[in-house]
Amino acid sequence: MQFVYDKNASTPLLTIEDETYKYLFRARRKKIGDIIDFRNLQDDKLYSYKVLSIDKKSASLELIYGESKPVVPRKNLTIGWCIIDPKNIEKTLPSLNEIGVAKIVFIRCAYTQANFKIKKERLEKILINSSQQCGRSSLMKIEFSQSLQDFLGKYPQSYLLNFSQNRVSENKNISSIIVGCEGGLSKDETKLFESEKIVGLNTPTILRSESAVVAVASKIIL
Repeated sequence: MQFVYDKNASTPLLTIEDETYKYLFRARRKKIGDIIDFRNLQDDKLYSYKVLSIDKKSASLELIYGESKPVVPRKNLTIGWCIIDPKNIEKTLPSLNEIGVAKIVFIRCAYTQANFKIKKERLEKILINSSQQCGRSSLMKIEFSQSLQDFLGKYPQSYLLNFSQNRVSENKNISSIIVGCEGGLSKDETKLFESEKIVGLNTPTILRSESAVVAVASKIIL
């Protein structure tokens, strides 16, 4: 773990309780005098705290110093991801966070199953845990869109990942791209894109939505 998340990191004194307490003082066996690095994921600073006291259910820490240490994506990529099974989204999200996707907008497309419901709070918790592991200093942004037309109204420069000889790797200027759900997009949705805005991956196989979103993010960012 590269740092510990606490929304109050930056304050002179920090009180640690609940899950973070169990992790630091039971699992990691931190003791009085130890220095622990924290981030609040709201600024780019890394805050170092010294453990002052440890009680049965809480601990008190004192801020020693804070310094700007940004670990941020090198490219500002927004992915419009047509909603798939939330369980598969949750499994894939840490990989997208590590790669450096700036924002994901979940789109309710024509083939999205009506019973799929995404809990933003749960996704943010997954992103926090992922950032603690990979060191990213800012949280990926999560947004929602009720239709593809609505998404394109906000991101008109978007490309579409689909079957095409126009390769993603040849379009490194992409700042926003759409990945369909299982079954792809409907004919009416596909017609919203001009041919030069449709790009594909150099593979003979059909990728699942979660495989495609990781592959295209890697091609564009890394």
